[in-house]
Amino acid sequence: MKQTFTGSCHCGAVRFECDLDLSVGTRRCNCSYCLKTRMWKAFALGDAFRLLQGQDMLSDYQADPSAWPPGHVHHYFCRHCGVRGFSKGYLELEPFNGWFHAINVATLDGMTDEQMAAIPVQYEDGRRGDWEHPPKAHGHL
Repeated sequence: MKQTFTGSCHCGAVRFECDLDLSVGTRRCNCSYCLKTRMWKAFALGDAFRLLQGQDMLSDYQADPSAWPPGHVHHYFCRHCGVRGFSKGYLELEPFNGWFHAINVATLDGMTDEQMAAIPVQYEDGRRGDWEHPPKAHGHL
């Protein structure tokens, strides 16, 4: 069931809210970018994401076009504290069907350790372009 969550960067300059159903699962990927930034993502589709404050504090990183199609995903982070709260992308595939935000679950406000530990996680082998199957080793993700 979808719930509305608030989220923020470490310093609080960037704040957002999003509608997520965490019971359907979240994802952890082993591609070089997700691995190095420790991204733990849940997807807010369409208009299920709202930036509340900090547009002027966001920096946008896009991976090398040889690794991703140009303009495919914008990775936003707070230029003051460096925390990556979300990314924004566009895919015409199910279930995305257009614009989506990949929310960094670790930036959701007010969640207890027990609540976070209960969230299902699917591991993705992004290093090999296989997002539907886990890599052989994924305990480090």
